Amino acid sequence: MDKSGGEAAAAAAAADDVERRGGDYEQDEHERRGTVWTATAHIVTAVIGSGVLALAWSVAQLGWVAGPLALAGFACVTYYTSTLLAGAYRAPHPVTGHRNRTYMDAVRSYLSPREVFMCGVAQYVNLWGTMVGYTITATISMAQADCLRRDGAGAGARCDAPGTVLMLAFSVVQVVLSQFPGLEHITWLSVVAAAMSFAYSFAGLGLSVGHWVSRGGGGLGGRVAGAAAASSTRKLWNVLLALGNIAFAYTFAEVLIEIQDTLKSPPPENRTMKKAAMYGIGATTIFYISVGCAGYAAFGSNAPGNILAAGGLGPLWLVDIANMCLILHLIGAYQVYAQPVFASVERWAASRWPEAKFMSSAYTVSVSIPLLQRGSVTVAPHKLVLRTAIVGATTAVALAIPFFNAVLGLLGAFSFWPLTVYFPISMHIAQGKIARGTKWWCLLQALSMVCLVISVAVGVGSVTDIVDSLKASSSPFKIVG
Repeated sequence: MDKSGGEAAAAAAAADDVERRGGDYEQDEHERRGTVWTATAHIVTAVIGSGVLALAWSVAQLGWVAGPLALAGFACVTYYTSTLLAGAYRAPHPVTGHRNRTYMDAVRSYLSPREVFMCGVAQYVNLWGTMVGYTITATISMAQADCLRRDGAGAGARCDAPGTVLMLAFSVVQVVLSQFPGLEHITWLSVVAAAMSFAYSFAGLGLSVGHWVSRGGGGLGGRVAGAAAASSTRKLWNVLLALGNIAFAYTFAEVLIEIQDTLKSPPPENRTMKKAAMYGIGATTIFYISVGCAGYAAFGSNAPGNILAAGGLGPLWLVDIANMCLILHLIGAYQVYAQPVFASVERWAASRWPEAKFMSSAYTVSVSIPLLQRGSVTVAPHKLVLRTAIVGATTAVALAIPFFNAVLGLLGAFSFWPLTVYFPISMHIAQGKIARGTKWWCLLQALSMVCLVISVAVGVGSVTDIVDSLKASSSPFKIVG
């Protein structure tokens, strides 16, 4: 859910580092300077994203008891399995073993070739799917900001806007940022994006509380059992969709290894990463429960799928600022998920056409920006073409299925069990040589099976909702918040 240099030598070094499985080989093409705080910033940037906007709606479907419990439960499972995954960064020993620079490398070190293939499919489809989800979310936010400026308080909860131009503008920004070699070169972007995530989370919380107070306060909206639906079947789909939204809100396992690969050592990377996971997941859980419950209290069963698109939310300038912060956050978070995809495609292309001049050529371009020093930028044509094509394909899919809650639910269902639960547990069992049939083995497998059942059910509900939305939509290329 990986990085490479601009020139042929750096690209070869990257490929060599990924493929070599020797025990003491530690020489890489990048310098590790990360700390617990930079890792926490990366985690917060990756975790807090599209999902936070859907939490009020998710709590509304589950109710006052099941909603907060689901948020806390997913947080505990995510943190626990993250600590297991952090231990798999090195193999065979979590402190002295050789480094695994990607999630797939870790799986390759501990599990069978069949599981490596399954991991690759799950990881990279989910990474790319998350890019699709972030593109939809950013476009909805830009469209909502445009509606607020155009219609003011008349902009209702459903701001249906033809967002093609807005989505293309977001994608152009991503094409530019995609030319950075890897995660270690955009730490500044993650720090800015993390700050933006806190800004719009606080804004969403404050706006929800303000709306609750403005309508008299004194009582909480909603019901203990959650929002009613037209039928029991529709209620079931909504509950499953809500669980999928919550699962997606906590997803970051697919980039955990890549984040850990930026950490300096000593102290041991797994120890630092466990602290970062605790700080990052702990902070986001506080936000999630606060935003979800405040939104449900304010809007009750009418809580919208995107809390910043709620009708009557104000003051409008604060809603506008919150949308802008969200867009800036998604610009950074998109790159956190996209960089591993870029690197994987480039490694495949380099191995497929090792002698091609196009794959090894690079050009240095001098740039001069007013008020800044003159400098130079290395441009690799193959990176420009491949990364632009990936961003373009992502945008095309986002245009075809711009259904916010359903897409988030499907991504949550697809990523939660395999990447957040199954593979970390399986690698921990292999690393610790936990014998089959022992008490600890049974407990770990029980946790995995419960999460599998939840993921399958959520997946069915999400696909059903997408199909229903496509049938009901007069134009599949119209952005619907």
